[in-house]
Amino acid sequence: MSQQAHPPFEAAEPETPNLDFAGTTPYEDYVKADVLTHLQHTLSDDPGEMVFLVTTQVMELWFTVIVHEWETAAQALRSDRVPAAIAALKRSVRELEALNASWKPLGQLTPAQFNAYRSALGEGSGFQSAMYRRLEFLLGEKSASMLVPHRGAPRVHAELEKTLHEPSLYDEVVRLLARRGHDIPASVLQRDVSLRYEPAEAVEAAWTAVYAGDESDELARLGEALTDVGELVWRWRNDHLVATRRAMGAKAGTGGSAGVAWLEKRARKNVFPELWTARSHV
Repeated sequence: MSQQAHPPFEAAEPETPNLDFAGTTPYEDYVKADVLTHLQHTLSDDPGEMVFLVTTQVMELWFTVIVHEWETAAQALRSDRVPAAIAALKRSVRELEALNASWKPLGQLTPAQFNAYRSALGEGSGFQSAMYRRLEFLLGEKSASMLVPHRGAPRVHAELEKTLHEPSLYDEVVRLLARRGHDIPASVLQRDVSLRYEPAEAVEAAWTAVYAGDESDELARLGEALTDVGELVWRWRNDHLVATRRAMGAKAGTGGSAGVAWLEKRARKNVFPELWTARSHV
């Protein structure tokens, strides 16, 4: 008896997505893409200015996400939720990698290409970024003078001032070390947190003890998450330095900054300093 042939399997047609909305699309309502894609107002006729402007705006968005992650980590550390802090720091590592990749569209600029639209920046400089300044404050790189450029923007100034006077992410880490039994002096724990963090021998000793112990301990894992962050912050600063060198050499920066000279000084500094020096003693 012949076997009846079966028709070949036919995949069901995918349902047509809903295309008819009373107002804007739910995607637009959530992402605000129309706002984001119409924030670009170039000031020169050079086509390269659009790349510079969009890349800078993307950097600002990454600063915003990273600040959120580090504030989340600091809050978790205050309540001894170390795994939650590590998770936020690890997310920020991926975000820092994406932020650092933002230099690629700008990193090959020749002086002539940059000069084609540099005058459009006027006195504008990344040095004036309030969100980047909040990011630096969270790392412990604090200075009250950095609030001055933002006096004309009350909301921005208030947010930055709040971050200045709150413990930095690293301050919360050091306080955690003390709660976990490490001998951190009162002079470190009760320092004026609105000032730049300065390295302390007792903190270095604490990290030396952490790294000489169990590598699976949550303090050791916290230390490594912070080290990953510190390394990428260092790479960010160096990539900024190299991109600036290529585009403008040793000329003064926009906004009156010292340009390459100032960036070179920043690139020599490590954040979370004792995490790096403690390694020499393990």
